[in-house]
Amino acid sequence: MLPARVLAAPAILAAALVSAPAPATAQAKDPTSFASDADVTAQIAAMAATMKPGQGFAWQPLVRDGETIAALEYWKTPGRPAVHPDQAEYAIVVAGAGTLISGGTLVRPTAVKADLVEGSDIVGGTTRILAPGDVMLIPAGVPHTFGITGERLVLLGIKLPTPRR
Repeated sequence: MLPARVLAAPAILAAALVSAPAPATAQAKDPTSFASDADVTAQIAAMAATMKPGQGFAWQPLVRDGETIAALEYWKTPGRPAVHPDQAEYAIVVAGAGTLISGGTLVRPTAVKADLVEGSDIVGGTTRILAPGDVMLIPAGVPHTFGITGERLVLLGIKLPTPRR
């Protein structure tokens, strides 16, 4: 006959296995797209360095999730007044200074592509002064344009599709 301690060993082992933490399972890959402050600063500097003389605007994706892109917009000259018929525009000023004129009526609208109508001017819009940290959400269909005060205006922007009703 086996000693009691040998007979008890399987029961002790079984109890230990039941109470032991389960082995770590493979963790799902984090789908988050991320850019640090250093990444943003470096990308702004790279955009400035690659702009050609006379080039007034540059656009560069920063982070993305499939079709959804948050991009840096680097403005050296004012943009043309525009409307995005089916997209809201959310933006944060990350560097420089400028103005936002929004609302009112777009003068001489011309469809440039399916998601962009440009005009020559905006009549009756509201003017806002822009500085780093300012946040804006321009609804789909609202005329808007950015002016530049100083050397540049840098925005981090994303277009948000309007839900279909």
